[in-house]
Amino acid sequence: MSDDYLVRIGKLIRDARQHRGWTQAQLAEALNTSQSAVNRIERGNQNISLEMIARIGEALDSEIVSLGYAGPMHLRVVGGRRLSGAIDVKTSKNACVALLCASLLNKGRTVLRRVARIEEVYRLLEVLNSIGVRTRWINDGVDLEIVPPAELDLASIDADAARRTRSIIMFLGPLLHRLDRFMLPYAGGCDLGTRTVEPHMIALRRFGLDIAATEGQYHAVVDRSVAPGRPIVLTERGDTVTENALLAAARHDGTTVIRNASSNYMVQDLCFFLEALGVKVDGIGTTTLTVHGVPTIDADVDYSPSEDPVEAMSLVAAAVVTESELTVRRVPIEFLEIELAVLEEMGLDHDRTPEYFADNGRTRLVDLTVRPSKLEAPIDKIHPMPFPGLNIDNVPFFAAIAAVAQGQTLIHDWVYDNRAIYLTDLNRLGGRLQLLDPHRVLVEGPTRWRAAEMMCPPALRPAVVVLLAMMAAEGTSVLRNVYVINRGYEDLAERLNSIGAQIEIFRDI
Repeated sequence: MSDDYLVRIGKLIRDARQHRGWTQAQLAEALNTSQSAVNRIERGNQNISLEMIARIGEALDSEIVSLGYAGPMHLRVVGGRRLSGAIDVKTSKNACVALLCASLLNKGRTVLRRVARIEEVYRLLEVLNSIGVRTRWINDGVDLEIVPPAELDLASIDADAARRTRSIIMFLGPLLHRLDRFMLPYAGGCDLGTRTVEPHMIALRRFGLDIAATEGQYHAVVDRSVAPGRPIVLTERGDTVTENALLAAARHDGTTVIRNASSNYMVQDLCFFLEALGVKVDGIGTTTLTVHGVPTIDADVDYSPSEDPVEAMSLVAAAVVTESELTVRRVPIEFLEIELAVLEEMGLDHDRTPEYFADNGRTRLVDLTVRPSKLEAPIDKIHPMPFPGLNIDNVPFFAAIAAVAQGQTLIHDWVYDNRAIYLTDLNRLGGRLQLLDPHRVLVEGPTRWRAAEMMCPPALRPAVVVLLAMMAAEGTSVLRNVYVINRGYEDLAERLNSIGAQIEIFRDI
């Protein structure tokens, strides 16, 4: 390997480590090597094998070098271009991963329509395949067929794939019905600070699941004599916590009441899917769900998850930040009404079509046209609330929107420890964001965006926000190491190019 490549690889490793917030000593400990060795690698002064590069990438959850993989590594963005035309919203990423986990409840064949082809889905498919589930893309790669085995082979689980997705935690609910003892690797995913799994444990304990977390594994033991005798009150109104409780209740032979449940979009899609499996769920869309479980599910089911409101919000934000007129089609309006109300108060010029139903026959959609607008900072702070409040995953997009509005906007992301910090990456592109504490950022607008080269933030939504700002900035920007974007968006660069963006996918090596 040439000295030039060693230096370039070393710089990529250093940038990825710094963006993760790790010291050289922390990376050395993860690799079981010395800090001096890490220092030599980052300076390009040490030969490094492909195996070591792969280990470093896994430790940092960052794709350092891509070999034999068709996905993008970096994006080169020519900014200052107006978007135009229309673009369709893809199916919900979070619904798709929940439905993949829910397929483990079913002994029959599951077909999911228009599944998002994203890295998060690919990681879950790798895990499912490793434990014996047969999956294949059908209908020209648009739909996904899932056929479970008679017995799951948890001993052969792909631990590397499992650790790269937080969604693996939603295997707990289905697996407790199939196995008396099992192990799962720790959940991974975005770097958003400490996100406790204790609410999951509290809820699932009511179904007899006892978990000890040691040596990077969840060790699960199921006591079949335990069943929920009274309503389960979730200690956190979280989406995945609610989904795990639903998955556990679906095959509990009896009625389970779940209180303080999330009623968010992916939870509703999961409830609709469970009903297709023959599980009756009362209270869909409310914070109290009553699940009439069935002990055995053996059905050939065909289901179409609804569109993704967070992707819809990101496309609306793209139009706002680039001062474009754009039509975003198939927007799940029920899950964007608060966001649009805030944008209307800020002065957004837009209109929408009459409502129509998604392919699941339940979710309400509209086509939304956004026009260039003179925005004013909102009087109140931007902060998330459980549905039907402003979606936590849509908060970062308001950082870019507030940056083009006149005045000061306070954004309070009280849920995640690190995400407000990542939003200050917009300052590299000309933004004026002041970090008040790990949860609050003050945005001053309007902004004269400027091009820059930078590493992709290690969290999905802030990474897309940086990309949108690059699209608005005159000149050429480079966003490096975009694996995290591919976790949640399918062909985002190509789709943005179809409406007027100029984004090139490339790799250094």
